[in-house]
Amino acid sequence: MAVKTVKYTFEGQVYTLTKNASTGKYEATITAPGKSSYNQSGHKYGGSVTATDEAGNSTTINQTHPTLGSSLLLRVLEKVAPTLAFIYPTAGAYITNAAPAIKFKVTDNDSGVNPNTIIIKVDNVAVATDFTKTAVTGGYECTYTPKTALADGQHTVSIEASDNDGNQTSAKTVTFTIDTIPPTLTVTNPSEGLITNKPSLVVSGKTDDATSKPVSVTINGASVSVNTDGTFSKEITLASGTNTITIIATDKAGKSTTVTRKVALDTVAPVFKSATLTPNPVDCGNTFIISVEVID
Repeated sequence: MAVKTVKYTFEGQVYTLTKNASTGKYEATITAPGKSSYNQSGHKYGGSVTATDEAGNSTTINQTHPTLGSSLLLRVLEKVAPTLAFIYPTAGAYITNAAPAIKFKVTDNDSGVNPNTIIIKVDNVAVATDFTKTAVTGGYECTYTPKTALADGQHTVSIEASDNDGNQTSAKTVTFTIDTIPPTLTVTNPSEGLITNKPSLVVSGKTDDATSKPVSVTINGASVSVNTDGTFSKEITLASGTNTITIIATDKAGKSTTVTRKVALDTVAPVFKSATLTPNPVDCGNTFIISVEVID
């Protein structure tokens, strides 16, 4: 009897194979699944083939067949690399903690992330295994805290990983700045304890920060323009009596330096209460005493 049909069942679909006159084999061209086989049993897709003859006799083999089963197991590889995302720090961030907890996420929604391929580098130096990998949906959330404080200045962290099908990401980087030192602040005017009768006063000074320029300045809470060389100047109006002037310089990391000056405004002239000349009259050539009582 002759073979009537040969059918291949794969992922719920039945395909009819056609006999190749040249080879005598039954063949069909089938599109592979759109998902990796990594998460299938044995990391491969299985299938079955049923041959039926003209008399209606059928034989079926599948992936469990002792000799041909392995030939029916199909390894399907995805071609998309994992996704990398930094959680902290963000690009361009200014950080006051010299040993920040660097956090990032690696995900792959198909074959999955191979945790052994996750690499983190700080300033181009690979971190061995001194970071945690916590399994999350679709991948891993990783945290690395430097054991040695990072120096003030700019730093770059790069991460990369591969999925279980061998697709490797390009390195993803983030650059941030460590700043643990507050800005310098010098107030050149006014001097502490100044007493004046002029209600208008120019407050001036200079600020600088080696790591986090430009520095912002406020005087009594109001923003002041700072020149490129760090100098600043602002005219304020004094109230009668003692005035407290608060100057605050803040760098981009949020570190600040505060200087205060107390200035008194006195616009009331002294008042004479009494005046005497003793003795009065006085003899020529002799001395006399002038005595006045004055308040302010």
